[in-house]
Amino acid sequence: MKREFRLRRSTDFKRVRRSGKSYAHPLLVLIVLASTDSGVRVGVAAGRSVGSAVERNRAKRRLRACMDGLLPRLTPGWDIILLARKPIVSAKFDSIQAAVSELFNRAGLLITQDGVHGTSQ
Repeated sequence: MKREFRLRRSTDFKRVRRSGKSYAHPLLVLIVLASTDSGVRVGVAAGRSVGSAVERNRAKRRLRACMDGLLPRLTPGWDIILLARKPIVSAKFDSIQAAVSELFNRAGLLITQDGVHGTSQ
């Protein structure tokens, strides 16, 4: 994921976590907040409960890799955080991709093939 699409400052992370809407899955949590920017910024985090530093970094790399394919299909104007959970360490990459897509669909942020946004809850 390119640097221009990343959420990097701790103040941005705090703002999204405090005011955003969350969507949970056993592998990860998605938190979204409308942004004033015209693009999408994504932050990825994995706490110590995920495992050792090696496992946390691997989880974050896998989540960023999932986002590479989804970025062009996301509705612009959102700040997004993906939080890894412990089961992500032993999950296959395909199941992580499916979980990420499912959460974005539930949040209504994916643009489908016909140009219509996903349904929001």
